[in-house]
Amino acid sequence: MDAQDLKSAGLKVTLPRLKILEILETSKNHHMSAENIYRALIMQNEEVGMATIYRVLTQFEESGIVNKLNFDNGQSIFEVSSVEHHDHLVCVKCGKIDEFSDEVIEKHQHNVAKKYGYQLTDHYLYLYGICKLCQEQKA
Repeated sequence: MDAQDLKSAGLKVTLPRLKILEILETSKNHHMSAENIYRALIMQNEEVGMATIYRVLTQFEESGIVNKLNFDNGQSIFEVSSVEHHDHLVCVKCGKIDEFSDEVIEKHQHNVAKKYGYQLTDHYLYLYGICKLCQEQKA
């Protein structure tokens, strides 16, 4: 995404918006909290306050640029919106988040909705467990 994408979403192109978007796109795991974004900006010697970060993330969410994910730990995580639907695996020990797609699960969710008379408009699936690295550290 770039300045043109911000304009297309009806947002003014500002340095904080560009920096926050850049951090979300270049993050190693592509899932970041507002606090993670703040720390990344500090590491880049960028002075952007938490209020600005929250405001920009809300604007990005409202315009469809990012998705806000709310996990059971109560923390909101943000990811750049993608065209393809995916679900998430979340490590309950270290907080690592992995994305996955599974056509069988997708089909089953649509069948369940249809069985109960629902027209599915959206859904989120979060699977919680212990990632491989955390399992190896335990052994």
